[in-house]
Formats: sequence, structure tokens, C-alpha cells
Amino acid sequence: MTHSNAVNTLLQQLTLAEKATLCSGADFWHVPGIERLQLPAIMLTDGPHGVRKLANKASEAGLSGSVPATCFPTASGLAATWNCALTRAIGVALGQECQAEQVSVLLGPGINIKRNPLGGRNFEYFSEDPYLAGALACAWIGGVQSQGVGTSLKHFAVNNHESGRMVVDAIVDERTLREIYLPAFEICVKQEQPWTIMCSYNKLNGTYLSEHAGLLSDILCTEWGFKGLVVSDWGAVNDRVLGLKNGLQLEMPSSGTINTQRIIDAVECGELSLAELDGSVAKVLTLSLRAQAEAQTRDGFDLEAHHALARQAAEEVCVLLKNDGPLLPLQTDQSVAVLGALAVDTRYQGSGSSQINPTRLEQPLAEIQRLSRQHPVHFAAGYNLHDDQDDSLIAEAVAIAVTADRVVLIAGLPPEYESEGFDRQNLQLPAAQLRLIEALAPVHHKLIIVLQNGAPVDLPFADRVPALIEAYLGGQAGASALANILYGQANPSGKLAETFPLALADIPSQPWFPGLLRQSQYREGIWVGYRYFDSAQVAVRFPFGHGLSYTRFDYSDLQVSHELSSTGQPTVRVTFTLTNSGDRHGAEVAQLYVGQLHSSVYRPAKELQGFTKVELDPGAHTRVSLELPQQAFAFWSVEQHDWVVENDTFSLSIGASVADIRLQQTLELTSGQAIGVANPALRPYALPAQRRFDDAAFSALLGHPIPLPVPTQPYQLNSTIVEVRHHWLGRLLQRRVAQQVAKLIGPNASAKDKMVMEAMFFDMPLRNMLTMSQGNINQKTLNRLIHLLNGNWLQALRGSAVLNR
Repeated sequence: MTHSNAVNTLLQQLTLAEKATLCSGADFWHVPGIERLQLPAIMLTDGPHGVRKLANKASEAGLSGSVPATCFPTASGLAATWNCALTRAIGVALGQECQAEQVSVLLGPGINIKRNPLGGRNFEYFSEDPYLAGALACAWIGGVQSQGVGTSLKHFAVNNHESGRMVVDAIVDERTLREIYLPAFEICVKQEQPWTIMCSYNKLNGTYLSEHAGLLSDILCTEWGFKGLVVSDWGAVNDRVLGLKNGLQLEMPSSGTINTQRIIDAVECGELSLAELDGSVAKVLTLSLRAQAEAQTRDGFDLEAHHALARQAAEEVCVLLKNDGPLLPLQTDQSVAVLGALAVDTRYQGSGSSQINPTRLEQPLAEIQRLSRQHPVHFAAGYNLHDDQDDSLIAEAVAIAVTADRVVLIAGLPPEYESEGFDRQNLQLPAAQLRLIEALAPVHHKLIIVLQNGAPVDLPFADRVPALIEAYLGGQAGASALANILYGQANPSGKLAETFPLALADIPSQPWFPGLLRQSQYREGIWVGYRYFDSAQVAVRFPFGHGLSYTRFDYSDLQVSHELSSTGQPTVRVTFTLTNSGDRHGAEVAQLYVGQLHSSVYRPAKELQGFTKVELDPGAHTRVSLELPQQAFAFWSVEQHDWVVENDTFSLSIGASVADIRLQQTLELTSGQAIGVANPALRPYALPAQRRFDDAAFSALLGHPIPLPVPTQPYQLNSTIVEVRHHWLGRLLQRRVAQQVAKLIGPNASAKDKMVMEAMFFDMPLRNMLTMSQGNINQKTLNRLIHLLNGNWLQALRGSAVLNR
């Protein structure tokens, strides 16, 4: 029996109550089953850089106590590999580990755009560029799903910061939405069909994503042809019935019987048709049956092979930002001083729901000592991870540094600096680390700084230090990978998937990031990341796509031709020769950018539309070929509500980064539309360097007046604990929530885990008290609480309905 026939048979046998039950989780991690119909429950669990399945409380929440799993580099690092084949291999390994743990759906990948480097969860996302993010996510999804395990592409959509993420309204114009924040999702849906897509907490232009028909139904399903299931982020459901009507099939986690009863009541009163309910239930049944059919019996997985894969990935993650001298690679006959507390307490993953319990964990100092051979490696902590000033640590570090041939300093962001649940406040490294770097001025000429962080940091010392490596969060094998890079056992090939700015003030979104708790205005439009810096000619510390090697690569003989693709569609083929002109084996990421010269709308000078990673032996060369479909030349027309290609001259640029263009040629396209007339009201956006994105300009961009944010008072169902804590009753409620968090994470939880969980729960809207309490708090009780917060004593006695907005 096919899944379709089996689903229809089950639908006929299910009662209304059973159908409603299937639309919400059975607990924190499981989709419910129906025992009488032999339909098993299936498990979903966190990813994306490892399998985070809780060991002893698999039905509950928590950050610690998960089963051992391979911890691969986080997405910000994996993106720096620009290696789709490697990313797919990691997906395969993750799928195998899911099967060993009887996990049916792995919650990932995260592909939200890095609008601003302060985003607290940026380590979990790929890039500031949607094309690169989409390509890597496709590879990851394809790898996982090849093992019979589903993925959950997240967070759909426009979830670009953590502050107030559960209630914030992202105000975004149509063109920016289509060109920046949706394309990565579209690429994945059309190429890989993830089993599920996870909707985000936030609103988009006034509507919660959990009930946004425009995105969940019209764009995702009708326009893009998504066949899978839409699941809520955990606790993201606002109005369960409205969500069902508009494209949200599964609520996670369990809300007890609250939303199940709401669904039953809505069907019985005619608010929700049985056909609408059946459509959602059918997708849940399809997911469950598919997971059941593809489940495998596996006795564990190959620990060593997966650790080796994690090491290979971490090697390719490393971006050689600078290597004057050259200072690297190290030689085994050189004496080396290793500095930094992170050398013995490595930062290898992010904080929050993606924390993995690694099968093993390496430390940089031990791995560097393993390769040094001839000379002992001396170590000094140099700084305190908690950023306490300790002059004796600095003095000890300087003393051993002056006697060494080379000095390697491991610097970076401690876990409490970047996490799910809150955004970073600045780009700075901890003050203790900056003081150490200043104190090392006498040895700057032989200093190599290695960075462990999930997102860009300010590097005020970059001009004075000859060698810099961005190692990102390299996973459990990041230390041996780093040692291999330092000693030339591996040749660095990483390239930045995000811009490192000179200053926070240079970032175009900064004046409105993250914005108000209730509203975030995306005033900068499409001017995100390198699109802005390159077009406005604003200097950066390190550009998008940048990364050096221990060898050299030359580009030559660019040729451009018009062809037909295998489907008969017109394409442009770009070919060139890439040569390894150095004396070491290495890999180069060649990048193809497209720009339109005379467009009727403002467009970036360059947009990434193709790339490839090529390995070459010394002296070897190869012919590289990249294909550009018609869409690579298109922009989104708000008048036609469609992609448009204009008849114009386009630049095709081949480079080692967006700022290091090696070959360039122009191309005339005549198969599109005539160039239109520019909208004079949008002139400020055609001059991004001036950054005159004022009210008038943003209103013109939106096509309507800027909406007012939801007021903080009167308090309502979607008021957060942060908002109500200004009231004595709200402070009492906050203390109660803090007690519940402490109970949830246990007495042995770290201070960092406590901070992360409190940040997530304090941002929670009051409506979630109903679902998170599993029915221990009912609607009337919550209504009374909100009326008391507003001073409405009579309505509190009645328990009458309250606002929900």
C-alpha cells in the first residue's frame, strides 16, 4: 500500500479527537501515534551540527544530558568551507547517527540570513548571502535525507535576531523579502524537498509566521511546490485554529489538551472545516508513515570515521585571514609558545538548543604539542575566561613569549558571549584578551592569533599582527584540525561566508538592530553584508569570500557563451583556467559574481551566483566551468510580483573574494524585458553609501506608511515576561518562571546554561504559559492574571477574554 492510500485509509478510521490530537506533539520531542491503528510515535530532535537527543528524559526539555554524538563544526564554520560535497558527507553521517538513536527528523539546517553580526544565533546560520546558504543547506539536507531521516529547514522566515524573537514584528518590503530572506528556502524546497519546514516565532509585517497564509500556503506550497509538513518552532503557535487554516500542520511541543480541544470545538462550531483538518492530518500521517518505512536498525555508528570527518571539516573551516612573512606554517624545529585559556578549554560549539555532547573532545594545546616533536611547547593562560583582570597571567604569558621562535595565541568569545536567546552587545573580544594582545606588542612580529568564535569580531590589532586564523567553532575535532593547519599538515582553504567590518557603525542595519521588542524595521532593504560594503565602497577588515592559502592560484582565459541547459532553458556558461602556481597541494574557492550596469531598480554591484571548490597539485591547472541560469540575472519586481530580467549589459566577475576579482567580462542580454523607469522615491536606496533610509524612504520602499508597533500596555496574551516584570505581579511571575527553569535544568547545570534558559523563557509571551504548563494553567486563570496586571479588578473576577495581538 502506498503512503497516499495508507493515509486515506487511516483518515477514514480516525475519530475527530484523534485527528485533533495528531496536530500537536505527544510531548516535547515526539509526534503522537495511534496505538489502536498501529501508528507509532516518531521522534524529532535538535541539530543541526550534531544529534542532541536527551538521554534519560527524552520527552522533556533541557540543554544538558544528551546522548554522545559527533559534534561537527557549527554552520558559520561549515559555510567557510564552501564545500557542498563535504557538507553532504556530514549530512550522511548525521543521518546515520539519527538512525542509531531512532530519531526520525533532525531539526535543521538553519539558514536565516546574517543581517547583522550581533545576531546571537549567527553561529547556527550559514551566511549573509542567500545563494551560498541555499547551496550548502541543500547539500546538508540531501545527505541527511539519503539515510531515511527527515530534516526541518528553519526558521521560516525573517528570524534574524534573538531579542524579543517570540513577539517581534519584522517589517520588510516585498523586494527585500524575495531577494534576501526567502531565496535560500526556495532553493532548498525546489531542489531537495525537506520532509518538514519549521516556522519561526516572529511576526512578518503584522502576522505571526505560525498563521501566515502568504508564506505558509501561497509561497511555500502553491508557488514553490513544497510537499512536506510545516511544524512550529517550539512554542511558536499563537492561534492554533488560524494556524491550521493557513498552513501550519503540526504544533510542537505538546500543549496538553488545550489546543486539541480548541481544534475539536472549531470543527464542531464550523469555524474549521473537516476538510481543512484532514488536509493537515494527512501531512502528519505521511510524515509518520515515511519515518516508519525508512527506519533502520543500527548498532551505533563508526565513531572513528565520523571523528575523522569532523576533523576534515574543521580543517576546511579554518580561514587564513593574514600571513605576512609568511609566518605560517610552523616548522617542527621552531620553539613555540601557546597562549590563551581557550587552548586548554576550547570553544568548539555554540550555546542553546544546539549544544552537543561530543563523543570525544580535543584541546588545542595537546594537539599542537603532538605535532611539535623536536621542541617542547610552553603554555601560559594569559587571560581569564571570565574576563577578570589578572596582571600575573599577562606577565607570565609575555615572559614565555619573548623566548619562543613563534607565539600562538588562542583568542575568541567565551560561551556566554553568543547564544540562542540573546544578541551580542558589541563586536569586541573580551577585555582581558585585548589587554594581553597589547601587552604582547614586543613579540607582535612573531605572533599568530587564532580566533574561536561563531561570528565576526572587531580586530583592532589586525594591522600589527602578521598572522591571523579564523577557526570558528570547529566541533570536537577542531583542535587537531587547527594543529594540522598550523604545521602545514593541511593547507587552509576556508573562505569567509560573511563580511568582517571595521566597526559596528559601518553596518547598514545597525541603527535599527535589533529594534524595539515589538518591531524591527529592515530599513536597509537589500543592502545586507557585502552587497552594501562592495556597492557603497566602504572599507572592511576582511571581505566576503576572503581566505588565503599556503600556495598561490592564478586565474586566466575567461570565456563566456550562451547555451541551453538540460531542460532546454537558456543559460550562460562561464569557463576559465585555474592554476596552482605555488609549491603545495591546495584548494581554491573560485567565486562568480553578476552585476547589472543600467538597471531600472537599484542593484548591488556584485551578487554571488556561482562558486566551485577545486583541489590542485603544485603546477597543475584545470578548466573550470560554471553555469548561470536566467534567474541569476533577475531582480524581483514589486510591480509585476515576479522575477524580471532586463535587456542590459551585465558584468561577470570571477574572483578569490568579492574584493579580489581576477577576471571580468561584460555580457549583453536581449532575451528579457526593456529597461523600465526608475522610481524617484527610492533614490536614497540607489545611493547606499549615504544611508539616508529615513521615514519617507522606508515608507516608499514598503509602499505604505510605516506601521506602528504594538503598544506595551495594556498587557495582553502576547505580552512577554520581560514586559510585565515592571509590575509587582509580573516580578512575582518572573521569579516563579526562574524557579521552573532551575527545576528544568537541574541543580548541576552551569551558570551559562541557566543564563541561556532564562533568556529564552523571559522572552516568552504569556500565552505560552497555557501550553507549557500542560494544562495546569487554564485560559480563565491566565485571563485573570492579565486583567490584574492591567488593574482591571472586576474583569479579573469574571475571567473575561483579553487581547491577543
